[in-house]
Amino acid sequence: MIANLVQLAAEEEQNPLLPPGPELLVGTIAFAIVFFFFWKKLLPNINKVLEERRTAIEGGIEEAEAMKVEAQSVLEQYKAQLAEARHEAARLRQEAQEQGAALIAEMRAEGQRQREEIIAAGHAQIEADRKAAASSLRQDVGKLATDLAGKLVGESLEDHARQSRVIDRFLDELDQKAEAAR
Repeated sequence: MIANLVQLAAEEEQNPLLPPGPELLVGTIAFAIVFFFFWKKLLPNINKVLEERRTAIEGGIEEAEAMKVEAQSVLEQYKAQLAEARHEAARLRQEAQEQGAALIAEMRAEGQRQREEIIAAGHAQIEADRKAAASSLRQDVGKLATDLAGKLVGESLEDHARQSRVIDRFLDELDQKAEAAR
């Protein structure tokens, strides 16, 4: 059997690259049918799907670019608002510092004014107290001087006019001695 096959192969020396005529015809017709089926049915569907994908991708790219532009616009608005808010905060801080400094200066001036009023009232009170003490002292010293002078002189100095003259003269002499001692 192998021998028969070898003999048949030797007898037919055909080109292996070229198929026999009927096979070539059937293959060509089958290829044309498959090609026609692909061309009429499958190729439009494939092209339709590819076109839809291309449209979706382009639409996605356009939408992404639009969103990028919108995001950039929103970012710029945000930066502008942030800069404005910072500027406003700085302005408010400056105003608060100025108001604080003015308030401190005003409070210092008010404190100084009150201090001056208290000092003036104190001086007036001291002067009034000194005058009252001097008057009281004059009367007490006058009374004592009159009593002492009455005892020394041996006569009563109950006369009010005489008593006032003696007291005034005595106190004037004391004042002159005190001023001379200074």
